[in-house]
Amino acid sequence: MQIRELLELILLASIWGASFIFTRTATPEFGPISLITLRAGLASLILLPFVCNRIAIRQLTRHWRGILVVGLTNTAIPFCLFSYSLLHIGAGYASVMNATAPMFGGLIGWLWLKQRLSGFAMLGLLIGFMGVSVLSVAQADAFDPLSILPTLATLAATALYGYAGCFTKEFLSEVKPMALAAGSLFAATICLLPLNIWFMPDTLPSAKSWGDAIALGVLCTALAYLMYFRLIANVGPSNALTVAYLIPAFGIMWGIILLNETFTPLMWLGVILVISGVLLVTGVAKGLAGKRRLKSKPAQ
Repeated sequence: MQIRELLELILLASIWGASFIFTRTATPEFGPISLITLRAGLASLILLPFVCNRIAIRQLTRHWRGILVVGLTNTAIPFCLFSYSLLHIGAGYASVMNATAPMFGGLIGWLWLKQRLSGFAMLGLLIGFMGVSVLSVAQADAFDPLSILPTLATLAATALYGYAGCFTKEFLSEVKPMALAAGSLFAATICLLPLNIWFMPDTLPSAKSWGDAIALGVLCTALAYLMYFRLIANVGPSNALTVAYLIPAFGIMWGIILLNETFTPLMWLGVILVISGVLLVTGVAKGLAGKRRLKSKPAQ
């Protein structure tokens, strides 16, 4: 990976980390349903022109049912769950919980697709979920016991992310990533629009909340997706996916800088356990250890 791609990766992580800030500040005035409808709608309007070609349109029409499932499980429902949870928990805390998605992906792949889990991955699941338990206890101590329900909402959201990843791998592998992104965002918007009629805010949100919502849709979704797929094309999927490990760091940083959020020592312990678990489940830790062993071998 070249310096330019590395900087793009860091910038993308900072943008996605900021999405938790924008969601937390805009949700109180918009409400979860209206905010996510606006976010998905703006992003789909920007991305759809990029897939206006014969191949993409054929894929979208052929696989519309599967794309609808992905739109619900990877966008509409989890985005709304995170938006709801951010009414009650910190943005940095939510960004760490978001990092559990690869663990759920590994667990669901093992249960559903019969994918093999190595000893490292099983250990990672155990450590990761220990981290979630520690974070949940720390969150309840720092705020109130009612924050357990928003924590469960974030776990439900990341479990849906894991399911959507497995579903895509099993049924939509031939659909181009950009077509899948644009199509699933559009499907999510269509599904949320009827609900939005019932959950529209009673008063017009402030200019600041509108700015946060637009930034969430344009910057943190549409532009971020374009950057992400550019990275996939330039450095490959495995390298591009490492952005997931950087997002919690930026989510925590933005939360501390912009929202004056604080992390207790118990929360930091939970963060370390969750990230360690994710690195083990995804095989990143094992790969890094293997590279270190190779470098340490004396030349023959």
